[in-house]
Amino acid sequence: MDTHDLVLSGARVLDPETGLDAVAHVGVTGGTLSAVSTRPMSGREHLDVSGLAIAPGWIDLHSHSHTVAGHRLQALDGVTTVLDLEAGISPVAEAYAEAAAEGRPLNYGFSASWGMARMAAVGGLPHGGGLAAALGALGSPAWQAQASRAQLQALLGLIEADLADGALGIGLLIGYAPRVDPQEYVAVAGLAASAGTPTYTHARDLVEQTPDLPIDGAEEVVMAAVETGAHMHYCHVNSTSLRQLDRVLTLVERVRAEGARVTTEAYPYGAGMTGIGAAFLAPEALPASGIGPESIVYVPTGERVADAETLRRLRAADPGGLAVIHFFDEDDPADLAFVDRALLSPGTVVGSDAMPLTWVGGPPEPLAWPLPPSAVTHPRTAGTFSRVLRRHVRETGRLTLLEAVARCSLLPARVLEDAVPAMRRKGRIQPGCDADLIVFDPETVGDRATYARSTTPSAGYAHVLVGGRFVVRSGELLLDALPGRPIRR
Repeated sequence: MDTHDLVLSGARVLDPETGLDAVAHVGVTGGTLSAVSTRPMSGREHLDVSGLAIAPGWIDLHSHSHTVAGHRLQALDGVTTVLDLEAGISPVAEAYAEAAAEGRPLNYGFSASWGMARMAAVGGLPHGGGLAAALGALGSPAWQAQASRAQLQALLGLIEADLADGALGIGLLIGYAPRVDPQEYVAVAGLAASAGTPTYTHARDLVEQTPDLPIDGAEEVVMAAVETGAHMHYCHVNSTSLRQLDRVLTLVERVRAEGARVTTEAYPYGAGMTGIGAAFLAPEALPASGIGPESIVYVPTGERVADAETLRRLRAADPGGLAVIHFFDEDDPADLAFVDRALLSPGTVVGSDAMPLTWVGGPPEPLAWPLPPSAVTHPRTAGTFSRVLRRHVRETGRLTLLEAVARCSLLPARVLEDAVPAMRRKGRIQPGCDADLIVFDPETVGDRATYARSTTPSAGYAHVLVGGRFVVRSGELLLDALPGRPIRR
């Protein structure tokens, strides 16, 4: 009989690819799943996890949580792989090098950032500086200007360089530069198609919201898929489609039926979060989203924006300062129904859009744990995946547990795996796959973070393993655990 490094025995094992949902034993050797069987196994270490469930660790395709502290918060939500694909980073080698030098609890990866490359090639801004630099420049009109032919070629060249450095596709924050020529979007999609890699789009507004835009945001995404053959991933379809959601989902389903590859993603909250300097948060742009300044909370002070003049002042003083934007009222059943429909639409992937921590009232303590009250973020950073299990499996029954596990693990892996072979070993519980595992209680797992207490960790996870190493053990975070590895194209 083979002896495994670790045996997890007696749990309900959930493999969304094969449909396995049965009490079994899981063997781990090194960083790999070495066996899955209903028969007893021999292990150098043995953990009885009877009464719990074992699933592949959650794969978050949309996380801007790049730090050790952010990873820890997401680990306690069952996440084992965090990827920043919508915004991305440029130069991408800078982000990979920083993460490797510091160490990370979770696996990590980045797309090539169209936005940051454009800030350099078109806006003449410094190239690099990570997410903080990108947030600070979001509201700058320089990078949102129309590109000359030479600037477009320079932009595409920067993206190609990032793809060569292992970027996991191309992130397109087109909604932050909504007047850009649609042909530029098609050119970037064509580059992605040639490279055999997906794009990840924060779409422009829809024509119902802003009639004078160069193109409808949803039409742009699906037309690029049809025209170029690129795999277009539609990020947080909930927060960009808003009350036009049904029209957008119908459009996506139609082009899928015609053979185009368009995938969708959503998070289970009615509020978004971004830099307050974003183009769509200008006072004159807010009616397009059906909101006013009072729907915005400026995170560094916790203040609800009083009026348009206050909003203009905050945007000028701190354009990268994070803000919570309440698009939907989560206490209103009609509003909540839009949030639910986005997440439950066929094939939709769960993605958190986890945000960086804002440290209020003092310098950051990046390795402090538990996180002090001065650390603030959106509750989706701490609770997205557990909220799906609590609400849609246990409370409403709209998803089976195996269906929810698929949307949190297997389906995200499939978005990437054609271009990123490493993802073929994730999102599954089968021999030879990566030992990125979560052991949780289906009856108690759930989110605890709120808008008022945004960094409260989720509950219900007994163990979280990344590459066969414990990051969470017996419900406790292991502060010295940094087993995360880079994922590259």
